[in-house]
Amino acid sequence: MAKYLVIVESPAKVKTIKKFLGANYDVDASNGHVRDLPKSQMGIDIEHDYEPKYITIRGKGDILANLRKKVKKSDKIYLATDPDREGEAISWHLMTALKLEDKKVQRISFNEITKTAVKASLKAPRDIDMNLVDAQQARRVLDRMVGYSISPLLWAKVKRGLSAGRVQSAALRIICDREEEISAFIPQEYWSLEADVQCGSEKKPMRVKFYGSKKQKITIADKEQLDDILKEVEKSEFKIADIKLGERVKKPPLPFTTSTLQQEAANVLNFSTQKTMRLAQQLYEGIDIKGNGTAGIITYLRTDSTRISEEAQKAAAEYISAEYGPEFVLADEQKGKSGGKIQDAHEAIRPTNIELSPAKIKDSLSRDQFRLYQLIWRRYTACRMSAAVYETTNVKIDAGDYRFTASASKVKFEGFMTVYTDPNEKKEPNTLAKNLTIETPLSLKEFDYKQHFTQPPAHYTEASLVRALEEAGIGRPSTYAPTITTIIARRYVAKENKNLYVTELGEIVNHIMKEAFPSLVDVAFTANMESLLDGVEDGIVKWKTVIRNFYPDLMEAVTAAQKELEAVKIEDEVTEEICENCGRNMVIKYGPHGRFLACPGFPDCKNTKPYLEKTGVSCPVCGGDVVVKKTKKGRRYYGCSNHPDCEFMSWQKPSNEKCPKCGSYMVEKGNKLICSEQTCGFLIEKVK
Repeated sequence: MAKYLVIVESPAKVKTIKKFLGANYDVDASNGHVRDLPKSQMGIDIEHDYEPKYITIRGKGDILANLRKKVKKSDKIYLATDPDREGEAISWHLMTALKLEDKKVQRISFNEITKTAVKASLKAPRDIDMNLVDAQQARRVLDRMVGYSISPLLWAKVKRGLSAGRVQSAALRIICDREEEISAFIPQEYWSLEADVQCGSEKKPMRVKFYGSKKQKITIADKEQLDDILKEVEKSEFKIADIKLGERVKKPPLPFTTSTLQQEAANVLNFSTQKTMRLAQQLYEGIDIKGNGTAGIITYLRTDSTRISEEAQKAAAEYISAEYGPEFVLADEQKGKSGGKIQDAHEAIRPTNIELSPAKIKDSLSRDQFRLYQLIWRRYTACRMSAAVYETTNVKIDAGDYRFTASASKVKFEGFMTVYTDPNEKKEPNTLAKNLTIETPLSLKEFDYKQHFTQPPAHYTEASLVRALEEAGIGRPSTYAPTITTIIARRYVAKENKNLYVTELGEIVNHIMKEAFPSLVDVAFTANMESLLDGVEDGIVKWKTVIRNFYPDLMEAVTAAQKELEAVKIEDEVTEEICENCGRNMVIKYGPHGRFLACPGFPDCKNTKPYLEKTGVSCPVCGGDVVVKKTKKGRRYYGCSNHPDCEFMSWQKPSNEKCPKCGSYMVEKGNKLICSEQTCGFLIEKVK
């Protein structure tokens, strides 16, 4: 009979860990959290110093009953939940739920699910770390306070079923601010100029780029300026002013953290953050590798550290030396930026065994598991390899008072690039004309010039939003994916072709939050709250202190908002649209996809129609009404009421003004009107 009981979080780990331990050990799972705050009420006793009222989660009764039976039969219990705040809290809740106070109980944790790591953890058991537990409690209680205080206001003001969250509200604000920047952005014209020059007797001409004058860089603003430069350059002799040969060293990348893994998987594999975390969880919990048995093949997936253990560094050095040669082994340890708090108890995300190359274990993985593992393995192997070295050539060419440049680089030593290429790296040409010297005669063959317009900031993608949240200090590795999933599921944000767009509903919720709860959507406030929670984790701040300081301010804002928002409660707006079923004037209602027309005679008359909000602008194509429409996912655009006969559409609101320069319709950009024909660029102030 088993003497020891090991309790883990997920059933997937049970199978893996059972194989590592002898017959004396029984391994079972709690299936995540077993106790939480009740759903039916806030569940925090405000009168008694904000004590949380935890209850057993519905559906967990059988799991707990089974664990209690096993506890009775065991001499010793090991709580082996995940090695982070959440895992520590689950262990703490298990102590109460399983009545373990009088039992021999110890906490063990491991960063990877391998035989060595699990066995080592049993030799180094410890007590539950209450600082970690309290950090999780503080986070849970704060989030509950925000959600349960503000959501009812949103139900009363907009519609039922909406929610506000501490981190999601700040994330929504970041996306809304970017949308406003894009809407107000006015493109600036500029021109690029390149020239093909013949170098001595070379067969192929060399492409050179316009730089500016000999003293400074010049941006060519318009066609007139370009023509002036061309006149001057055409009558000037092209001469090589300088040739500089050099070396450029490209450092290997840092290993993955949760955030950088999510970003790269989104950019390279087109995975959502949620999908990346789901697959990484599978790789961490255990894969049955043919010939190797079941084990976790990557380390813990929630981390913001780039640290690597000494044993792993040693193993990597041996593998790289044998596989690629000793000159490919990294000589010194790389350090990541440590701007914020780093959970350094964890390592970076890496393979648990570098010998298991993706090619070796491809047959044991699903296609997506393989692609993610390959990404992690390559990045980690590269981070332990030496830098790449490029030979660079930079040439300065003068023509009259103006200067052109040409540059090239070629790889002298591949280093880490043998296994990894940076997806964001811009490729440079790797050859210039051969045997170039200062004396090489040059002659102009032809010019190549193009008109461009500056581009607005890009819409956020899941990858760039994760980067923005991390840089702003909002959320932690475990919260990026659920935060993004929530704002998309709530239809505050629509995801189309990788890009995230704010929906009408998202705009309304963000507007209310900014008006009534400015601190909650303030990025600096949210980041400061995160650092306080880190202080709880470090044992510097008491968790109740954070709550005591936060709750009164929140309630003051809620009370004020209740009064103010009552005054601006959205009434059902009556329209001139007549219900064809019963003859009443239809009203505007809010639904999951935004506004729609409904008959006020509900429930006797259940007639509804799409609401087409007129803009008062005539369609520039057919003269019909321009109305506000939405894509299937809720992104707003402007289209013609005569659709499908008229195909007119615009992302920007059109106006009745015509462009005096080219005759196209003008669109609104903040307080300006700009020509919709991008190559025209005509712009006027809007008449108030």
